[in-house]
Amino acid sequence: MSVAETEARPRRLGSFELLEEIGQGGMGVVYRALQPSLERFVVLKKIRRELLAEPTMLGRFEREARAAAAVHHQNVVAVYDCFEARGDHYIAQELVAGSDLRAILGKLGRLEPGVASLIALEIARGLEEIHARGIVHRDLKPANILIGAGGEVKIADFGIAIEATADGLTRPGTMVGSIPYMAPEQILGQRADARTDVFLFGILLYEMLAGAPPYRREDDGEVESLLERMQKERYTPLRRLARSSPSTVVRLVRKCLRARPAKRAMTAAGLRAALERSLGAPSAIESRAEIAAYLWDRGVFRAEDGTTEVRVPVKRRARVALRGVVRAGIAGTLAALVLVVGLTAYESRVRRRGEEAEVAALERPIERAVPIADPVAAPVTPRVALPAPTPAQVRFVAVPWAEIRVDDGPSFLTPQASPVELAPGKHRIVFTHPRFGRSEVEIDLAPSESRTIRHAFEPTS
Repeated sequence: MSVAETEARPRRLGSFELLEEIGQGGMGVVYRALQPSLERFVVLKKIRRELLAEPTMLGRFEREARAAAAVHHQNVVAVYDCFEARGDHYIAQELVAGSDLRAILGKLGRLEPGVASLIALEIARGLEEIHARGIVHRDLKPANILIGAGGEVKIADFGIAIEATADGLTRPGTMVGSIPYMAPEQILGQRADARTDVFLFGILLYEMLAGAPPYRREDDGEVESLLERMQKERYTPLRRLARSSPSTVVRLVRKCLRARPAKRAMTAAGLRAALERSLGAPSAIESRAEIAAYLWDRGVFRAEDGTTEVRVPVKRRARVALRGVVRAGIAGTLAALVLVVGLTAYESRVRRRGEEAEVAALERPIERAVPIADPVAAPVTPRVALPAPTPAQVRFVAVPWAEIRVDDGPSFLTPQASPVELAPGKHRIVFTHPRFGRSEVEIDLAPSESRTIRHAFEPTS
């Protein structure tokens, strides 16, 4: 069903307008919909009617909504509503404009260690909040990790989540999960807890680095063999498949993949802390920017998708080098120790570090708006060029939606994951809709300005 068809025959479901089907699964159908009252697009998940005859399936569907709605975190997909309409049951949740980790790994094969670690850090941050709410996800796998075009990483699909204090949702001996993304206790039908999610986290991180999960079924009849390999911890060492993986990350994966839950000493909070130490404690904004730059640069997201602006690739090595110079200044009292290895080596290191800092300052994206006319904020070192006028940040909102073209640039669709950066000055904005026609407006932007441009199409007769 195309957008044009749904616009011609709008279908109202509660406070939502159904637009198009975007996928199907074992539990039901997934749609893209519009919530006009809040001017946002959402995902509607509908359980298949034939499954309603099984009481436990409806209960599982409703538990998913309650479990996800209990978690409010930037790394977890938000749930907005759970309702019944025309005999069907729906969950309304956040629309993440981007892709899932399964599709990304299918396209790229594997990820560079730095980016894989950043994605893992964002997953760990979300998982920490999930566990803090007393919930065990039990189904962490690449298809359930959504990555937006702005670099945001979100955990989705709480269909088999349980409360940590619950007696369990399945009978003893019942296997629940997705092979090969399962812990040994899941295959055995034993009780799952937060340590189960830690094992699944290790599988995700291993696959991002190596290009394949550590345990794979060779054919449909080898579940027992898979379990045996898990219990004996027999998998290809990560360093053999991904030689550039940092030793700290390799050790972290090894701790996560311990067969016995009691030996998985790492909690979600511990995972997050370990990755922050390994990466230099990047903020969520820094992580998103680098993840987005990496995926845009490799064609995972395309400009015509219209989900966000194309970002300039971030050179992490230069950014880390600059951070190291700042830290060296803070710990300047330790500089005297360098004299032990000789004055010549010290001077060479300082000169090299200064050169790296200069390169980092020139290549690092400007993160704060600094008006060029401000003499206080202007750079004081003569070796660094003055920054160009800071772009304005413009967010576009159209009801019901629109194709937008700025000047003669590429077009994109609303809504967007993040604002568009536009140069200060005048711009011509064209809103186009297949049913409601075309509208044009001119805007004049100041440096560093943040503005929202709203347009509502007039209904045709």
